[in-house]
Amino acid sequence: MKKVYCLLLILLCLPAVAWTAGVDEIQRSAQAGNVEDQYELGRRYEAGKDIKQDFAEAVRWYRQAAEHGHARAQTNLGNLYRFGRGVSQDYRQALEWYRKAAAQGDTKAELNIGLMYAGGVGVPQDNAQGLAWIRRAAEGGDAQAQTMLGNMYRFGKGVAKDSSRALKWYRKAADQGDPLAQQQLGLMYYFGNGVSRDYAASVAWHRKAAAQGFPPAEYSMGLRYASGQGVPRDLVEAARWYLMAAKQGHPDAQNNLGLLYRDGKGVAQDYGEAVKWFRKAAEIGHPQAAFNLGNMYRHGVGVHQDLDEAVKWYRKAVASKHVGARKALQEMGRE
Repeated sequence: MKKVYCLLLILLCLPAVAWTAGVDEIQRSAQAGNVEDQYELGRRYEAGKDIKQDFAEAVRWYRQAAEHGHARAQTNLGNLYRFGRGVSQDYRQALEWYRKAAAQGDTKAELNIGLMYAGGVGVPQDNAQGLAWIRRAAEGGDAQAQTMLGNMYRFGKGVAKDSSRALKWYRKAADQGDPLAQQQLGLMYYFGNGVSRDYAASVAWHRKAAAQGFPPAEYSMGLRYASGQGVPRDLVEAARWYLMAAKQGHPDAQNNLGLLYRDGKGVAQDYGEAVKWFRKAAEIGHPQAAFNLGNMYRHGVGVHQDLDEAVKWYRKAVASKHVGARKALQEMGRE
């Protein structure tokens, strides 16, 4: 649970924003005491935008803006303390800066406080406090907080499961363009969670998220085209969507793309490509891909036959309790 919240905190460090003025102009203005440009210069140093990335400099400029009451600078300074970037990791300082920003209504700070309490990061775990802060951010219009609150209601994390409330918060975030919320809505329509099952609506929400380059949604689009649920069955389109997600490291998409290349469905049959995609997924722990790669080595398809290499990949799959891989090892007398 803590790992999930830590990842979410990392993703919430910086909002999506436009970069406009040149860095030299911003530096001059920041040095002259312009608080907004002190914050902007901190962002540039943190992101490495038009300037060499330097977390220590980001801390310096955020601090100057934060000490003059700039709420988002306070939040971002809290993030740097939280993750130990440019400063020694210090949860107390992180929380202190988040609270200063939250007192001004900064929803990102409110959300981060909520995530720290919910995950027990630097504070004793307190689901009630976590929920209160996340709800406060969500009610303030923060799309990521709304998505997080939707997740909590959908899966019963810190609250009783409530699909209707999950839908409500996902819709608020999805209407603001949040791709995770759009993806979750697509899944709820697909499975009929809290709504009547509607494959067409599911595809519509997945497509919105996929249009933003969101890998899970691209993978879902591949699944829909492969199955013909909500769209006409089209393996060429399935392969296209799988490829988009696979290039971004989505292991399920990589495995499924490997299957299409192996079987020559939606793409020209190419065992080498199949091996490539199975390997990519297997190397990041996908058990079915490890099993598929083991089969390719066992039978010498797309690679030189290598039984030891086959055993290696079967064993990786077995470590994730893959039944087929265990059976293959038994057949080979290598269990």
